[in-house]
Amino acid sequence: MKVLVIGTGGREHALALALSLDPAVTEVHAAPGNPGIAEVATLHDVDPMSGASVADLAVALVVDLVVVGPEAPLVAGVADAVRERGVAVFGPSRAAAQLEGSKAFSKEVMAAAGVPTAGSRTCTTTAEVEAALDAFGAPYVVKDDALAAGKGVVVTRDRDEAIAHAVACGRVVIEEFLDGPEVSVFAICDGTTAYALQPAQDFKRIYDGGRGPNTGGMGSYTPLTWAQPDLAEVTLEQVVRPTLAEMADRGTPFVGCLYVGLALTEAGPRVIEFNVRFGDPDIQPVLAVLESPLGVLLAAAAEGRLVDVPAPVFGDGAAVTVVLASAGYPESSSKGDVIRGVGAANGVHDVDVVHAGTALSGDSLVTAGGRVVAVRARGYDVDDARSRAYAAADLITFDGLQRRTDIAAEPLGVVEGASVR
Repeated sequence: MKVLVIGTGGREHALALALSLDPAVTEVHAAPGNPGIAEVATLHDVDPMSGASVADLAVALVVDLVVVGPEAPLVAGVADAVRERGVAVFGPSRAAAQLEGSKAFSKEVMAAAGVPTAGSRTCTTTAEVEAALDAFGAPYVVKDDALAAGKGVVVTRDRDEAIAHAVACGRVVIEEFLDGPEVSVFAICDGTTAYALQPAQDFKRIYDGGRGPNTGGMGSYTPLTWAQPDLAEVTLEQVVRPTLAEMADRGTPFVGCLYVGLALTEAGPRVIEFNVRFGDPDIQPVLAVLESPLGVLLAAAAEGRLVDVPAPVFGDGAAVTVVLASAGYPESSSKGDVIRGVGAANGVHDVDVVHAGTALSGDSLVTAGGRVVAVRARGYDVDDARSRAYAAADLITFDGLQRRTDIAAEPLGVVEGASVR
């Protein structure tokens, strides 16, 4: 099987790594990729937002499967363009991708499907915003209705700050606050059938202890030993299957990864948000402990025959990912800073370095984005994996490097949680 991965970030590198380990996968290609992905895949200089270009590349390479990683190409309809050329795609159509492209649409689908989630109001005027804030009370949760790269949510007790964010966004969804730890559950879907992956947790704030502005994610880990053991199955039953049924009824079946962001409240799991792709970095440790072949699983979903392949199997132990970000992140990023020590970190047992915002400048690896690399480690348990990840992360340096020191440390399953989205 030949596979083409679309995207440039850590999620795509982690996917390419996992696909390269699948005995059924004979070739891995990526467009446009990054220097890390180039170690396991053949790169192609193609605009990931151009459906026609991606489809042309898939046909020219005679690939069996295209995996569209980021949300922006999915919302733009890249998967549709590839499917129209007769190539199997793991990733939803433009219409189905509105589950992430519009928070208001997502809430509408959840309501119709009976999915447990926070109460909400969609607002377009300041008066509507003020009324919704007063109705739900503090802490105020204000979400940009459109794509915002994981940073369009403000949770605050400052009413003026909440109003200012809403005004800046234009159209927003204002929700009641969900109190409880936040977790990520990824469901592999073929439009009808779904398999859940092992739950994970990521850490959104830039600073230790859940302080500072939201980021795209500063680290993640799995398994969640403190969460209910049947969380994945409960999520399938209460959230994923009803959503798939509702989307099918609308004539827009969902094929791809449905990311379910959950708050584990006292009343039970409640959906914070849907994404239509694998989360980054929270998918990285999950893929590290996945023992069944990823390519076989994704191809079955893309071809509507998920029921014919076994459910994914995960190994014992744990995995932890620690993100190293560039100076100025998340408000900005520093580019061109020389990165040292990646080879040494990769040489540590049970550790790999996942590239996100990297580039080559001559013979030097340099920063090229906010989240630069992620150090991912496996261990006997979370503490062991965490120790390995940080030991390897200590080997990597670049000017302005930022990282958290408390990824997967106890008791962050409760400390951070849904309050930081």
